[in-house]
Amino acid sequence: MMPIASKVEANGQMCEKGESVSMMEQLVPEITTHAFSYLDYPSLCRLSMTNSLMRKAANDDNAWKALYHKDFTLEQDSVRPINGWKAYYAATRAIVNINAEFFGIIRDRSLPAMGHLWLNADYVKCIHASGELFSGYSAVVGSWQIVLNTEQLGDGGLQIRDARTRVLAEMAWVTMKAYVDMDNGTFNITNVFEHHNGRWYMVHHHCSVLLAHGDVQQIVHP
Repeated sequence: MMPIASKVEANGQMCEKGESVSMMEQLVPEITTHAFSYLDYPSLCRLSMTNSLMRKAANDDNAWKALYHKDFTLEQDSVRPINGWKAYYAATRAIVNINAEFFGIIRDRSLPAMGHLWLNADYVKCIHASGELFSGYSAVVGSWQIVLNTEQLGDGGLQIRDARTRVLAEMAWVTMKAYVDMDNGTFNITNVFEHHNGRWYMVHHHCSVLLAHGDVQQIVHP
């Protein structure tokens, strides 16, 4: 901390006599934003709780945009979030977490948890890798009872690659590739979520087999 004996200007603000500012607080905004781009999500949140100046700097939209691109994807560089990049980052993080929860439920083979994940509505739909379409909450959850009891699902869990998330106001979707095991090839998966009463619910799941060179693969759920 560097004492300020008289009024001086630091970061465009006048500091009264007797006040002190840290070296970070004296940096120009562009340098501060660049420094914050190296922080992860928890660190940036903790920094925002230190003092008012750090809170203002840590809430800078450019810092959260940089963090979003680092943690998720550059594909949405042209997006202009209505509520700013910090809110968009938080919403995307929530979708990433619930999408991971979905695959955790499959690994645990928990039908009650799967039923809790889906929105109880007649318009929800699920298309499994077999090509079967199930419409409505009861039919969808019933289809997962069969899938979760499938021995071919394996105990090693699904490996997820190339996940991409897109969030709108009350809807979000995730596209990804999934591997049950390396011998059974790749699945293309799309999960769609809707926001109701303060939480996200799954409303659509579509899984299809990615064929290689026209080969027909054995169908192994999800």
